[in-house]
Amino acid sequence: MIGIRNPLTRRTAAWAAGLGASLLVALGAQAGVALNAARVGAMDVAALAKFYEAAFGLQEVNRLELPGRLEIMLNFGDSVAAAKANSAPQIVIMHRDADDLKDSVPHMILNVTDLAATSAAITAAGGKIEGKPIPFGKSGMLIGFASDPVGNRLELIQQAH
Repeated sequence: MIGIRNPLTRRTAAWAAGLGASLLVALGAQAGVALNAARVGAMDVAALAKFYEAAFGLQEVNRLELPGRLEIMLNFGDSVAAAKANSAPQIVIMHRDADDLKDSVPHMILNVTDLAATSAAITAAGGKIEGKPIPFGKSGMLIGFASDPVGNRLELIQQAH
């Protein structure tokens, strides 16, 4: 996005790049490649896991504890058993030494059915909403951006109804 000054044009270009990456992933799935998980980092892994549980209803499905290292794996489900049975890609939270992120390009992209309700849940759980949702052209889709309590960026996509 270097050289693009208009924020809407930058967002559109970023969305198009994301769409292209998604298509490559989908095409790669035909070759035996699929997304396993999305990883974010935090100094306090357990506290950030609680945010994702509260904001998105995720459940802890696994935990890896080694000296000086903690990873918590989360997935969607109405219960821990349902989340463990869910074959969808997981969100993995891993320890990092600092929460001062400098690059906002790497981020998770989540599909949501109600952007307003999801935004309220993010705020209630301690995250931040980054501006008002924007329509993606005339597609009927809405795109919003948020961040979790330690600064990991989240892109929220509400498909057209």
